[in-house]
Amino acid sequence: MISWMELLLMAFACFRLTRLIVQDVIFEPFRVRFFQVVSKEGEEWLEPKGVFGELLSCQWCVGMWMSLFIVFLHIYVPYSGFFILVMALAGIQSLIYTWADRLYGNN
Repeated sequence: MISWMELLLMAFACFRLTRLIVQDVIFEPFRVRFFQVVSKEGEEWLEPKGVFGELLSCQWCVGMWMSLFIVFLHIYVPYSGFFILVMALAGIQSLIYTWADRLYGNN
């Protein structure tokens, strides 16, 4: 059984890893392999290619796999708490940054 604190840390870690994979620029070179540029009437957008493209375009899908990954780490990998803590702090920081940016503007 896990404590509420462990659950909270794992939730924030999961949030951060999901966002990292689905939206962050640093993962764009990886994601771009699974998308294709579609042009129509002067507009361009990205559409997923295949199963992996569909998975990478869905935050709910990636979130499910990241949850499984975090639980696996927590149960089976010694000292994984450090990684989970770092990801949780990064997740909390990104939420605080987003809220502060909306509150004070992005000047």
